[in-house]
Amino acid sequence: MESPFLSILALAAAVLLVTVTGGIGYLTLASWRDRRLQEEEKRELRRSAPKKRK
Repeated sequence: MESPFLSILALAAAVLLVTVTGGIGYLTLASWRDRRLQEEEKRELRRSAPKKRK
């Protein structure tokens, strides 16, 4: 017969695994989105900046 303690421990481990995996996925998505927005802002600044004349 399986111990209830081991069942609770296994369930807690599974919940923590899903939580940590979701957190890593969220941080990865947020980092990608921020990097993309920064690149778009840099492109906009380059387009709108006056060109230097020699």
